[in-house]
Amino acid sequence: MEVPRTQENASGRIELPAPTAWPIVLALGITLVFAGMLTTASVSILGAVLALGGFIGWFRDVLPLEKRELLPAVEEAIPVATSRPEVARVGWITHEPHRARVPMEIYPVSAGVKGGLAGSVVMAVLAMTYGLIGRHSIWYPVNLLAAGFFPPAENTLARLTAFQPSYLIIASVIHLVTSLLVGLLYGAMLPVVPRRPILMGGVIAPVLWSGMIHGAVEYLNPALGKQINWAWFVVTQVGFGVVAGIVVSTQQRVRTWQHLPFPIRAGIETPGAMGERDRGDILG
Repeated sequence: MEVPRTQENASGRIELPAPTAWPIVLALGITLVFAGMLTTASVSILGAVLALGGFIGWFRDVLPLEKRELLPAVEEAIPVATSRPEVARVGWITHEPHRARVPMEIYPVSAGVKGGLAGSVVMAVLAMTYGLIGRHSIWYPVNLLAAGFFPPAENTLARLTAFQPSYLIIASVIHLVTSLLVGLLYGAMLPVVPRRPILMGGVIAPVLWSGMIHGAVEYLNPALGKQINWAWFVVTQVGFGVVAGIVVSTQQRVRTWQHLPFPIRAGIETPGAMGERDRGDILG
């Protein structure tokens, strides 16, 4: 209902758009559509129905006329108070610069390589231990890693528990490349979380990517997913993360240019803007 502005002021009320829940329904529907891609088609169908209903309901609230409502407007004087009688000022050049997000010291590339290689050895030992205990063959986890590159008919239990040179080559390349990439990622990310790097890199991150791999495998190759012991899979990933995190965190860090004043980092020669210690860091 359209109300003239004069009537709003006279009655002490203000006209605002009416609340609606249809945007939430639309967002939930879109989320279910993408969630169904990793689960079942029925979830995507339900999401599409909800998204369509939310889309139509939302547009009916704003077209052809926007739904509005009148709310009482009460003037209230908000007291202004502060516990700081003076303004805290920070000098242009300080001895203790604060950097909450960008680390002032990082690990070199060699730290990520060492961490990835050490973690790969531990993960391989844990995986072969499971193969020996659960399948009576150390080649089972090796062949299972490369099984996705071969037709499903060839991935029988007898073939997966036997030594296969082609499987071994493919699995070794996948294992080594993935371990090095994750190790380099640890070297780049652990300085950002300096408080509990082992908890983040050794437990939280492996559990998260294990869940992502589980969903992807169950969606892309359900037959292969049934042959994987996911509990042991998580154990191997946590073992990799703990060892890689420890190896990376024990390496010597190198300082970045984040501790230097902005003019220096921008290449501007400013006399007096750089201390002797900073000058020594640049000159090596």
